[in-house]
Amino acid sequence: MRSQNTGHRPNPLRRLTRRGAAALTSAAALIAGGMLALAPQAVAAPAASQASSGSVANPYSPAYQHPYRHGALPTLQQHAKMKAWAASQKSASVATGPETLSYGGGIDGIGVQSGHSKVYLVFYGTQWGTQSTNGNGDATFSGDSAGAAPVAQEMFKDIGTGNERWSADLTQWCDGPNVTTGATSCPANANFVPYQSGGVLAGTWYDNSGASPSAATGHQLGAEAVKAASHFGNTTAASNRDAYYVILSPHGTNPDNYQGQYCAWHDWNGDTTLTGGAVTSTVGDIAFSNQPYNMDSGSGCGVGFINSPGTLDGWTMTLGHEWHEMMSDQNPAGGWTNQTGSSYNGQENSDECAWIAPGQTGGAANVTMGTGTFAEQASWSNDTNACAISHAIVGGTTGNTVTVNNPGNQSGTVGTAVSLQMTGSDSDTSQTLTYTATGLPAGLSISSSGKITGTPTTAGTSSVTVTAKDSTNASGSTSFTWTISTTGGGCASPGQKLGNPGFETGTAAPWTASTGVIDNSTGEPAHSGSWKAWMDGYGSAHTDTLSQSVTIPSGCSATFSFYLHIDTAETTTTTAYDKLTVQVGSTTLATYSNLNAASGYALKSFDLSSYAGQTVTLKFTGTEDSSLQTSFVVDDTALNAS
Repeated sequence: MRSQNTGHRPNPLRRLTRRGAAALTSAAALIAGGMLALAPQAVAAPAASQASSGSVANPYSPAYQHPYRHGALPTLQQHAKMKAWAASQKSASVATGPETLSYGGGIDGIGVQSGHSKVYLVFYGTQWGTQSTNGNGDATFSGDSAGAAPVAQEMFKDIGTGNERWSADLTQWCDGPNVTTGATSCPANANFVPYQSGGVLAGTWYDNSGASPSAATGHQLGAEAVKAASHFGNTTAASNRDAYYVILSPHGTNPDNYQGQYCAWHDWNGDTTLTGGAVTSTVGDIAFSNQPYNMDSGSGCGVGFINSPGTLDGWTMTLGHEWHEMMSDQNPAGGWTNQTGSSYNGQENSDECAWIAPGQTGGAANVTMGTGTFAEQASWSNDTNACAISHAIVGGTTGNTVTVNNPGNQSGTVGTAVSLQMTGSDSDTSQTLTYTATGLPAGLSISSSGKITGTPTTAGTSSVTVTAKDSTNASGSTSFTWTISTTGGGCASPGQKLGNPGFETGTAAPWTASTGVIDNSTGEPAHSGSWKAWMDGYGSAHTDTLSQSVTIPSGCSATFSFYLHIDTAETTTTTAYDKLTVQVGSTTLATYSNLNAASGYALKSFDLSSYAGQTVTLKFTGTEDSSLQTSFVVDDTALNAS
């Protein structure tokens, strides 16, 4: 139980209390965020005898005593410690060699992805910012300062195109009833991983239903993957058999406390060792990965590893690392892992080739695909007994190539029916394509033959991905935007609609606010000007409100935005004690808490186009519990109609 704050001064002196707490919080935030360095301490190696507590023997591995972190790619610094420890051990005497992988027998009948992989990218949390679409049909985000999101999409679109052979290493791995547990090679009648012709990106989703946790647990990441499966309509075990959900956390977050330890890992929802207990799924086994915004770790997670400046080198390398490992070990460790008892014990194909410098045998390199070049690392190959950055297609077949024609960005109007026939082609002309789509505007649907029909019901811009698949599970996809406007022949009255948007009159009107909320003290500076709305910050049980009714003109698109700064004296990284709720009418747009505390203001924006022609009430409600202050400061509000 947290100790209770006592002795807080009531009004009119509460601002002094808030200023003092804010100053202490700022120092704590700097330390927690790594902006104030603490003196480094020597870290003793864990006793090697502890290795028996998990399948990973190396005590410096980020997966040591964290068995759900399958294929965890350590930071460069942590990798060096792992190598040094391994070199200090006596080599195990094994007939197959210390790096040879063997088959784990499958879990729930699954060892590898023996069909055409379907990769779903899940951008997890409102910190990604405002979503837009670039000329390639990729989702982009205002909070993505490194431009990582579109590169991830292009990489997965490009796998299996342009005759690239980086992914062909996977075609030696297999599963099925004809593969014996412990096998180190595949029989001819096995179910091989096929060469992934035509790309593997199956869809993208911006889950902006709330903020991503500052340090999401493994359980929260697994739950997000199960949530994503339902979002994409994969509601059966069969539809998830070849699916893979990449949970991409935003800049500034620390999912599963990756900083200083590792750069990414993968798992599946059946793993009962996840923090907080097993993730329950009613839609079959869910393969997913934890993909932090690891550019925040700099060179430790591969920035500049191959190229200069190479900002996204480690980003694409870790995305590729985890995908390779998921493909060869979908439900860990039922697929192909190291079971030799050597220092590589418990590792997967990409683990064994991590951080080999460019130019060395098996080193990382730029891989050219159909439309782009991406920094990737090699993966272990049993059949060549080496780390392979390029490999011949072996057990798997090249498969068919499916192409979906891009119709260009689309537009429409609420209440006006649309009809769009999608087209595509298959390298095997005898095949019939079956079409699916994600992200269609509300009111529209696609038939199996690729015809999109319906009547749009809601204004806004959607990122649409259409996928076509043939009977061999070969698939292709294309993405484009679809903008739906409101009826009425244009916006009746464009412009900014809120009164006193920056509170610079020094009074609330036409806002309705709790006493003392409109404030010009320097304890919490305004975003611009002198005045702002400062809710809570007492360090005791308290509720503040701020609201205004506004009419959104008919025929208009409308965006509600504001700048928000949160600071707190709370020290928890897992529990939301103090909350700010933002509503339009009775609908909650977002909820923020002490977990979202950060230095400076952040711009928040919401599409209210569906409320055109209505008068709505915009409302902020800040609720603080009985101890440890949290301040929610709002400034420069706007409701722009266009």
